[in-house]
Amino acid sequence: MESYLNENFGEVKPKHSSGETLKRWRTLCGVVKNPKRRFRFTANIAKRDEAAAMRRSNQEKLRVAVLVSKAAFQFLQGVQPDDYTVPEEFKAAGFDICAEEVGSIAEGHDPKRLKLHGGADGIAKKLKTSTTDGLCTDNHNELTPRQELFGINKFTEAAQRSFWVFVWEALQDMTLMVLGACAFVSLIVGIATEGWPKGAHDGLGIVASILLVVFVTATSDYRQSLQFKDLDKEKKKISIQVTRNAYRQKLSIYELLVGDIVHLAIGDQVPADGLFLSGFAVSIDESSLTGESEPVMVSSENPYLLSGTKVQDGSCKMLVTAVGMRTQWGKLMATLSEGGDDETPLQVKLNGVATVIGKIGLFFAMVTFAVLVQKLVTRKITEGTHWRWSGDDALELLEYFAIAVTIVVVAVPEGLPLAVTLSLAFAMKKMMNDKALVRHLAACETMGSATTICSDKTGTLTTNRMTVVEACICTKVMDITKQVGNEIPNNALKLLLQSIFTNTGGEVVINQHGTREILGTPTEAAILEFGLSLGGDFQSERQVSNVLRVEPFNSTKKRMGVVLKLPEGTVRAHCKGASEIILAACDKMINVTGEVVSLDEASLNHLKGVIDKFASKALRTLCLAYIDLENDVSADTPIPASGYTCIGIVGIKDPVRPGVKESVALCRAAGITVRMVTGDNINTAKAIAKECGILTDDGIAIEGPDFREKDLDELYWLIPKIQVMARSSPLDKHTLVKHLRTTFGEVVAVTGDGTNDAPALHEADIGLAMGIAGTEVAKESADVIILDDNFSTIVTVAKWGRSVYINIQKFVQFQLTVNVVALVVNFTSACLTGSAPLTAVQLLWVNMIMDTLGALALATEPPNDELMKRPPVGRTGSFISSAMWRNILGQSLYQFTVIWLLQSKGKSFFGLHGDDSDLILNTLIFNAFVFCQVYIYI
Repeated sequence: MESYLNENFGEVKPKHSSGETLKRWRTLCGVVKNPKRRFRFTANIAKRDEAAAMRRSNQEKLRVAVLVSKAAFQFLQGVQPDDYTVPEEFKAAGFDICAEEVGSIAEGHDPKRLKLHGGADGIAKKLKTSTTDGLCTDNHNELTPRQELFGINKFTEAAQRSFWVFVWEALQDMTLMVLGACAFVSLIVGIATEGWPKGAHDGLGIVASILLVVFVTATSDYRQSLQFKDLDKEKKKISIQVTRNAYRQKLSIYELLVGDIVHLAIGDQVPADGLFLSGFAVSIDESSLTGESEPVMVSSENPYLLSGTKVQDGSCKMLVTAVGMRTQWGKLMATLSEGGDDETPLQVKLNGVATVIGKIGLFFAMVTFAVLVQKLVTRKITEGTHWRWSGDDALELLEYFAIAVTIVVVAVPEGLPLAVTLSLAFAMKKMMNDKALVRHLAACETMGSATTICSDKTGTLTTNRMTVVEACICTKVMDITKQVGNEIPNNALKLLLQSIFTNTGGEVVINQHGTREILGTPTEAAILEFGLSLGGDFQSERQVSNVLRVEPFNSTKKRMGVVLKLPEGTVRAHCKGASEIILAACDKMINVTGEVVSLDEASLNHLKGVIDKFASKALRTLCLAYIDLENDVSADTPIPASGYTCIGIVGIKDPVRPGVKESVALCRAAGITVRMVTGDNINTAKAIAKECGILTDDGIAIEGPDFREKDLDELYWLIPKIQVMARSSPLDKHTLVKHLRTTFGEVVAVTGDGTNDAPALHEADIGLAMGIAGTEVAKESADVIILDDNFSTIVTVAKWGRSVYINIQKFVQFQLTVNVVALVVNFTSACLTGSAPLTAVQLLWVNMIMDTLGALALATEPPNDELMKRPPVGRTGSFISSAMWRNILGQSLYQFTVIWLLQSKGKSFFGLHGDDSDLILNTLIFNAFVFCQVYIYI
């Protein structure tokens, strides 16, 4: 069975299965009892094809728009206003531009219209907004017309289907429809021959059973759909930084309005169509909208930003010009939302099991019907009544047919694939409560097979609550928990504060409550807090210099920089990043008296010693440096890579999260190897890894640059022993994951938070993005979002994954046992006695127990601690194991023996005599059969 399933249904992978693969397994399933129900929670390939066509159309539109834009650019000088008039309803609301006009500028990349309306600043005025203070939302009477005229930032979604739709779909079951027809004929013939109400018993019994099955099935399916709806809402919760009412604040993207001022940074998803206002080095990835992989540079010359695209590099401010269904992204998402999730490998395999057993069941049903009819005909020939057929004979034939159809109902395990969906939906809902948001169904079951977790350090193993506790300024090591400002020479302090407040991705603002608030990553916030503690003023420091160029931090360069034009005319570049990398770019330093001196060997060794000392205390270390440049430097001149003067080194404390050590130990007991992959200093990484219990005596800690230099033979020996990789680049992480998966056959879970982590998250079997520190690009590439950024939550996900796998195995074992027994009992009884001990009504009742109630009981069992004491299944484990086959066949033999003994010896054993003895015996057999299934549950 396993080899057949792998050969025919094993092509579907947990991630990135092609459309052809998804179509192929559907074809292999052949005739299905109820396609609407069987394929409900699978991908809608037609809708996906429609979305792909829309992307191709967008790509062509944008290509034409860009060409037209370039051609029109040279004619913009002296352009006269055209005959555009503002529609009355917009004019009445105080707007000088309508939704169609302002929306067409960004979507059509139309420089002519942009120029006609006075550029981005002119459009902002026409939209009644400020490019510095944003929208004023104090007056709700002004918000309502803005929402009504320009729309809201939501796309059209399919309405939630009512309970009666699920009832209708449950009624589409082909076998239930045939049984319904049988029940109708039985009613007519029964009442005609035996009168009312006796003649209606059998027909009404089948009708009641069908209705019970339909309503129980519909209730279960409806509850599942509500769970998925709730989870979809959680997946779409995306926040963005916005300036409103002159305050910087975080808002849901669904609250955005036309005229809002949005702040975008590396890794953000552009939440609406808009125009670039200000920013540096903005590179946009438009592949999600157009399929075009080449990044687009956005600036004041090319200011068009489209909803759904991703910020690959840089940062900027944007004016929102179109939202929701007025954008191409909104129309695309409305189509994609109907595309559904990819089916999981288990769903597909169990569809294969259902197909195989369904064919066997159909064969047995036909043989059973043929044998029963043959017995009836033989009896009538023996009695000499074969030319005389009464209503009772017709009812008997109808009962035989109903039994054959019901065998198909019971034998075809339609509930198997749906039990997977039920179990996954239940697990996803519970994991949501445990701070894990599952984006793709397959991740639940794959996580149960995980053998390796490659975890980030910062924010995952540590708390991500950072503070600068030590610093080395002017070669002097200082304890920052004490007052240190007066220990730093004035000129060095001035340079230090200039570096802290200008070379940062964070901001110090006054919030709506009038209190000071630091915005930015925890690292940036810690350094800004350090600057403020030294008596610095963020706003005044920013205002005295003019920013010429910004190079934001990314995990490949491990540095960030800014070029400033100072009031006295000097051009200065500040650089900040990984200590060893920045220090290697320095040839001068500021000494203890505040003078700039050459960085000699002794001083270099002293600073390296400080870095190692800080790192051995598990502190993150950053180096700050500067260089004065020629005055003719422009915004396009790259920031130098060397020749810097070292200002100082800071040591940032980021404590290990409580419970991480216990979680790592739990993983080790469960056969899951935990590896730390971080961009930090190797000594910091080793100190944290030892504290967490990740780095053991026989493990290896290696740096990314060393890892890159190894050849394949060395990697084959090295990778199994790697427990810590420090100073790693995203490519190093991707290489490690790829080798673990392909060379060593591991099932790999990987955490990531940055834009550059996307390839590794994509490559891994399970990509885990951080919900707090993670960028939208990382979350889009992930399968699970860890909402609290906690390593212990990852272990909880692994436990739930194992629970899903075990629960589905239990249900498969239970259902296959019932299938085998029901088939064998009715078939052998029909062949040997000419009658079936289990009637159509009884078989329908059993089908309801095992298909719906069985799935609810077995597929929704919560995990227990014993699950994490088992070894992982891994990549090559069989789903239907030899132990399961042993249990299935053993239980089937036991049940068949019990029922066969009751059928053959039951009357004499219980002393049954008289006309109703057969009825009583069949009732006993049915109850024995049901109780056998209950015992399997237990």
